[in-house]
Amino acid sequence: MDFRQLSEQALWDIANPLMDNLMQGSTDIDHARHTRDFTERMRQIVMPEYLEQICKQYQAEKGFFTARTPVRVFKRPDSAAFVWQQGFSKVEGEYVAEMVLVYQDGRYLVDHAMVF
Repeated sequence: MDFRQLSEQALWDIANPLMDNLMQGSTDIDHARHTRDFTERMRQIVMPEYLEQICKQYQAEKGFFTARTPVRVFKRPDSAAFVWQQGFSKVEGEYVAEMVLVYQDGRYLVDHAMVF
């Protein structure tokens, strides 16, 4: 799979539902949902206790996720990196949501994700 061969729209069409799901899993503090589309490497990092701690912290400080607007996709031979502008319910300002998408065992999977 060479991600450079896919159109930007095709990549956004793949990435957005994956990001929607993991963010809803984060909002609900639902580990199974949050990690559903993670690579094994990411699953080893994001353990249930870790997810709960991080989610409770950001929800107390910033609130819940609000609007997310695509900014840019970066195509690589073996992955694509996505950047969105992200809002929160309790704080003003513009935040960044990012995700790295890979293709493994016939599936698109999330190999990195962060909001900052």
